[in-house]
Amino acid sequence: MIEENKNKTFLGFDFSTQRLKAIVISEDYKVIQEADVEFDVDLPEFRTSGGVVKGECGEVTAPPLLWVKALDMVMDRLIVAGVDFSTIEALSGAAQQHGSVWWAKGSEERLKSLSSEDFLHSQLASTFMANSPVWMDSSTSADCRALEEAVGGPEELAKITGSRAYERFTGAQIRKMFRTRPRTYSATERISLVSSFACSLFLGRYAPIDLADGSGMNLLDIHTKKWCEQALKACGNEHLATKLGSPVPSATVVGNISQYFVKRYGFTSDCAVIAFTGDNCSALAGLRLRSGCVGLSLGTSDTLLLGLQEARAPPAGHILVGPTTDAPYMALLCFSNGSLTRQNHRDRLVGTSWDAFNELLRSTVRGNMGYMGIYYDTAEIVPRAVAGKWVWDSNGRSLDKCAPQFEARALLEGQALARRAHAEDMGFRLDSRSHLVATGGASVNKELLQIFADVFHTPVYVQEEHANAALLGAAIRAAEVWSAHTGTKLTGSEPTLSPVANPYPDSEVIYTPMLQRYRQYVETIPKLQ
Repeated sequence: MIEENKNKTFLGFDFSTQRLKAIVISEDYKVIQEADVEFDVDLPEFRTSGGVVKGECGEVTAPPLLWVKALDMVMDRLIVAGVDFSTIEALSGAAQQHGSVWWAKGSEERLKSLSSEDFLHSQLASTFMANSPVWMDSSTSADCRALEEAVGGPEELAKITGSRAYERFTGAQIRKMFRTRPRTYSATERISLVSSFACSLFLGRYAPIDLADGSGMNLLDIHTKKWCEQALKACGNEHLATKLGSPVPSATVVGNISQYFVKRYGFTSDCAVIAFTGDNCSALAGLRLRSGCVGLSLGTSDTLLLGLQEARAPPAGHILVGPTTDAPYMALLCFSNGSLTRQNHRDRLVGTSWDAFNELLRSTVRGNMGYMGIYYDTAEIVPRAVAGKWVWDSNGRSLDKCAPQFEARALLEGQALARRAHAEDMGFRLDSRSHLVATGGASVNKELLQIFADVFHTPVYVQEEHANAALLGAAIRAAEVWSAHTGTKLTGSEPTLSPVANPYPDSEVIYTPMLQRYRQYVETIPKLQ
């Protein structure tokens, strides 16, 4: 037992939309312990639904104190799971992208002087100026257009920052706060992303924004790796750069863990804190994608991602600074209607049972007798479109409703067709050596993965180590950055991929015409202004 305690371990966190998850891995990347907190269930006093609070006119926020209290709870659950924090050499984390946290003046001093006798949430209750706008928020269309105009149009903004202006992105959210709540903006000492906010809790002072997550703000020049002055000027005043701080590479040791965690949980004082990053960036690290391999993250939102050697202005989707040294950049296509939309329509059609929903799927044929659907429970990012539901029959006639089994397949096939169509528009090309690696909560659904295999006409794999690549990627990044920083060689491991779905031989014949129909139908959907 004494010998076991000498083994090096690494800790990772994932502050996702609906829950906080933690994982401990060994130096050969094997999972040792896990714990999680589900916001709606475990913290009902915050009155969230799906981890967020929905307001008027597309506003979607989350209380940052919710995440702080969840951290208190998950740390206690790690203790119950038997974690020995003195063995942890380094920790890092992932968080939902595009959310912003607004720290009140004096908050950093509060972080530096935390008492190990009390919970974090009781000591940080008054440190936040506002609820945090998150990635589901779609209330900043006017601010997006103003930002694009300020830098010379959407194409120019995409060349500089890797994306045209999107409502979810932090730049437009900051501009809205500056425009509509100037006192809140003025009284804010620091603006963090959710990732750097979470990192700050462990560091005991404000943590810098990392370049990978920072490039999802429409504020960072992805070529110079510095804030774009034009974008900053368009979104705030001369103090904005100071409120944001200077960004750092994702593979940065930002410091050692704060004394609060040393005294309260038994971490060693030299436990390293690695810069936290966005969940999609962390998933790329966790999947350890190889050439010709595309990551498919099936979470609250669905995301396609892969590493790139150079940055090109995308017609849709996003180019971000890469979170690892293997690829300088990463391509990302994020679809806001993912698992929550699938879950909502499952509930509508059959109740809360995925088995019952899958029975509906099995009662239909591939191609769905020509029925197709586009389901946006929330405003969509790719393409930019309003919320709504549209269904067509095999003759292209618009329908108000159809049989539940046809709706079930129309929902999933429509989502898979959208992923492939917009990926191809961005330049993705799958060949005979290609495959998808699925991750996220919905990657356990074999029926869904079979549809993706058929629509993409390529095999789908999952990692045996862990279904949540963002969470695993956080711990792996902690291990790899610590290893490089200290010169300590770790055993490490290659990811073990298991095939879960292979396309049927005739899938291309069935879905190529449907792909063309999708492209036609999506053009008729009202666009988000």
